[in-house]
Amino acid sequence: MGNIYVKEMYLTRIAFSIITIFDLYFQIMNEPIEHVRCLIIGSGPAGYTAAIYAARAALKPVMYQGLQPGGQLTTTTEVENYPGYPKGTQGPEMMEDFKVQAERFGTDIRWGIATRVDLTGPVHKITIDENKEIHTDTLIIATGASAKWLGLESEQKYNGFGVSACAVCDGFFFKGQDVAIIGAGDTAAEEATYLAKLCRKVYMIVRKNEMRASKAMQERVLKTPNIELIWNSETLEITGDKGVTGARIINILTREERILTITGFFVAIGHKPNTDIFDKWLHMDATGYIKTIPGTSKTNIGGVFAVGDAQDKVYRQAVTAAGSGCMGALDAERYLAERGIH
Repeated sequence: MGNIYVKEMYLTRIAFSIITIFDLYFQIMNEPIEHVRCLIIGSGPAGYTAAIYAARAALKPVMYQGLQPGGQLTTTTEVENYPGYPKGTQGPEMMEDFKVQAERFGTDIRWGIATRVDLTGPVHKITIDENKEIHTDTLIIATGASAKWLGLESEQKYNGFGVSACAVCDGFFFKGQDVAIIGAGDTAAEEATYLAKLCRKVYMIVRKNEMRASKAMQERVLKTPNIELIWNSETLEITGDKGVTGARIINILTREERILTITGFFVAIGHKPNTDIFDKWLHMDATGYIKTIPGTSKTNIGGVFAVGDAQDKVYRQAVTAAGSGCMGALDAERYLAERGIH
């Protein structure tokens, strides 16, 4: 009898679980489709600024924050080059300020990730977290870009504590110090020469025996006396205590290892825009940056606007991202006004 009772209890629990799963499924499937005038995908300086302007224009924007609420700045410690913060601020605190200001004007900020889009138009259909469908008259894409990393455990350990993917953002903190930068393209060359103006010594680690940068950029690097090029080399480990103190590198031809004594390690091997779900709809360059009509945030599809690092492969700064977010909201407002959508 005891075994029969246990078996019945077990089957009852399984049946209850199945009913619960089906109940949740039907709740999701039967959830009404929401229609909004302005949908913003992604947060960060561009998304939050777009939200502030859209909310002040009474567009009642809805924002889904994405995988990294607040964007790349949430992984940055000190921010000293953004206007309005004379004493500097922390990246996460700055993004919280942006969020609070957007909410103050009525932005509906939600957790969630856009997983599918249908931009057939004129109303655009966005699926959130694979289960919620939203229809929107205007779409502002502020999904940003992610830095490419080497994949070292120590790289992530010291990210924000001596490891950076932005020399322009963080180079100032290493004034008069010795640093290393890894990369071989135009961005790496430009950032190396930028760092050379601030730092005592810049080690530029290049995996091959040549650079991919343009001839003009290569000449600038070669003519800069405090840049030392280290050819045919890879980074094995970034060392440190509370911050970076060195990098262990290896020559891939001779297998000879070397320790660089540095306080900063910059990764300049490129960025990947977070735009994959739009590749069937929007015009992009070979890397995946969304193409916009010059001087605007407009894409090739009416009512769809791209702002911030999702479309900017040149500047990639918080202040330029915020400016483009403003453009996106103003373009969206004008688009709605021209079509009499209120």
